[in-house]
Amino acid sequence: MNTEAIKIKDKKPGQRACDEKDAKGKMCVGHLKRWAAPTAEAIKAAGPGAELYRCERCHAIYRPVPEDDSSAGLRYQKQPVNVLGDFSR
Repeated sequence: MNTEAIKIKDKKPGQRACDEKDAKGKMCVGHLKRWAAPTAEAIKAAGPGAELYRCERCHAIYRPVPEDDSSAGLRYQKQPVNVLGDFSR
């Protein structure tokens, strides 16, 4: 890892691709994956127990915003299902 300070970006609700730009201004568009084993520097920057995502191409680090209710943010609402498999309200 670089000796620079770790920069953690906020992941927009439902965002699945990296929006980091390179020196030429092109977007990375790498897939954001949940980071299961963050480094000690990332844990120190984000705080213990923080949910982090990392780009598979440029390794940019993201944290989800509280408004993210998508399944990518893992805060979706469960709905009851009846015997036929339909959602009941």
